[in-house]
Amino acid sequence: MRAKTVYESISFERGKDPKSVMGIGKRAQIQQWFKTWVPDVKYTIDDNLNIYVRGYLDLQSTQITLLPDNLSVGGSLYLRGTQITKLPDNLRVEGDLDLAETQITELPDNLSVGGDLGLIGTQITKLSDNLSVGGYLDLRGTQITKLPDNLSVGGWLDLQGTQITKLPKSLKVKGKIYKDF
Repeated sequence: MRAKTVYESISFERGKDPKSVMGIGKRAQIQQWFKTWVPDVKYTIDDNLNIYVRGYLDLQSTQITLLPDNLSVGGSLYLRGTQITKLPDNLRVEGDLDLAETQITELPDNLSVGGDLGLIGTQITKLSDNLSVGGYLDLRGTQITKLPDNLSVGGWLDLQGTQITKLPKSLKVKGKIYKDF
């Protein structure tokens, strides 16, 4: 008679997360994510499962596809050349956010970037409403055709190589605007 594996002996209810049924909580999943991808990074998780990384988070050129929800990074977040396709809700980056050469197609509505935002060569077609970038915003080579009405950029704005032909009247840019039109 064949011995049953652990997986065969556990029955799951339809629609239930097997990890939840097995007693692996969300906090443990977050801890495992950090252990797998960035084992030396210092972070905290509060009672509401909000995650705060004290310094920078460098995931460039890794095979990562997802970031945990409710992530705040005290420094910069480098995702250049990753397989990321979507950013989590409530992402806050106090430093720079580098998404160049990723598969990102959209930004979450409540994204906050304190430093520079690099979107060079992404497949993004539009920017989220209420996007505020503390440093420069680099949109070179993106598929963006229109800027949101209430965009605020603390540094320069590079629109070269985009299909943007008109700037909104309420656009706030403290630095220079580089454009092809």
